[in-house]
Amino acid sequence: MKILKVSSKNLKEVSRIITESIRRGEVIILPTDTVYGLIADAKNEKAVKRIFKIKRRETKKTLSIFVKDIKMAKDLAFVNKRQEKFLKTSWPGKVTAVLKVKPKVKNLFKFGIINSENKIGLRIPKYKLINTLLKKLDTPLTGTSANISGNPASTKIKEVLRQFENRKEQPDLIIDAGNLPKSRPSIVLDLTKSPAEILRS
Repeated sequence: MKILKVSSKNLKEVSRIITESIRRGEVIILPTDTVYGLIADAKNEKAVKRIFKIKRRETKKTLSIFVKDIKMAKDLAFVNKRQEKFLKTSWPGKVTAVLKVKPKVKNLFKFGIINSENKIGLRIPKYKLINTLLKKLDTPLTGTSANISGNPASTKIKEVLRQFENRKEQPDLIIDAGNLPKSRPSIVLDLTKSPAEILRS
């Protein structure tokens, strides 16, 4: 479990290392605009399965994903005018939108992303490092909190590290940005319902 400290001075170099790591199918702990997250290529079935093992997460609990823009969201899911209007006012930001997945997308995500109702959770984060990676890689990334299931998500790097040390299944790389501003995981809204249903407040 390699740890890299990131700052404004080495951001470019760290971004390059992270990009190469994700392309290799590795799982990384990264700071986000909410809490520290477990990040990997959402289309890489092996990497996604590893996240479930690392988190000790039930397989029926799918992962939400980060997308680079609304166009990418519309490529993956059905977005009507009402939903698009809402997303344009909420993204980038701390709102995960649950939408109906497009049939052609089912082959892109083999495991852990699409739920039993053919829905998918999408979000555009508001965090420079993640947004840069999404543009560089041009692929959706997993956007789940970096914690063992049942334990709280955290903005404090030492708490995050403590959860994963001495465990058999560990992330490949941890990006240490210090303690993040206090925050909770994103709000989750099912936009397929009218009115939208709050799944996580």
